[in-house]
Amino acid sequence: MNAPDRYERFVVPEGTKKVSYERDTKIMNAAAFTVEREDHTIGNILRMQLHRDPNVLFAGYKLPHPLQYKILVRIHTTSQSSPMQAYNQAINDLDRELDHMKNAFEV
Repeated sequence: MNAPDRYERFVVPEGTKKVSYERDTKIMNAAAFTVEREDHTIGNILRMQLHRDPNVLFAGYKLPHPLQYKILVRIHTTSQSSPMQAYNQAINDLDRELDHMKNAFEV
């Protein structure tokens, strides 16, 4: 069969960064993040968390191709914040929320 091996969907190849950052040259306070080996699950959760931030003007993601195991996340922020700050804050907030949910189920 021509299908790629299943482990390629979630194992990041050696020498490849999990998240890469590229600043948008046309729009101020905008950037694109490439997250390797993730899909709609993480993309949608991250997008929704970014929308909770009042400094985020736009947040969206896409899967470039079904056989490419990565998502592209675009973020545009106000002048009070940067896309990198918004991304890091969203990841930290999600981490805290998931820890809280895990602790609630363990009780």
